[in-house]
Amino acid sequence: MFESENEPAKDRTDYTGLKILGILAPIFFLFVFFDKAEMGFTVILVLGMIMLAIKIRWRLRYHLWFWATIALVLAFHLPLFLIARWRNSNAPTLAYSLPFGIADFLIILGALSLAEKIFSRDPSSDDDNV
Repeated sequence: MFESENEPAKDRTDYTGLKILGILAPIFFLFVFFDKAEMGFTVILVLGMIMLAIKIRWRLRYHLWFWATIALVLAFHLPLFLIARWRNSNAPTLAYSLPFGIADFLIILGALSLAEKIFSRDPSSDDDNV
């Protein structure tokens, strides 16, 4: 009934999804206000995937190369914001844009993993090769 000192503390609920939604919703509505809903959807899709990748790799936030990689990924996405146009159809936009979002997320995680392999200095990996 009561928590004892030997029991581990319960994990707190992670509200990352709601935080990302709270950040991205005003951005989307700003694009809708300027009658650029397609571009707004592309922007929030890309930014949402980048924010999720940052959340997953948050332990690397103290490294300058981590933020440089994120900035480079954002720079590569700038043309996508202007070029991508979602087709008008009866199918929900999410149905055909979700695979692109997942692929983008995996590419971002791959870029962060590659940067981590290149820039991290793990002395234990050098000892294994000797």
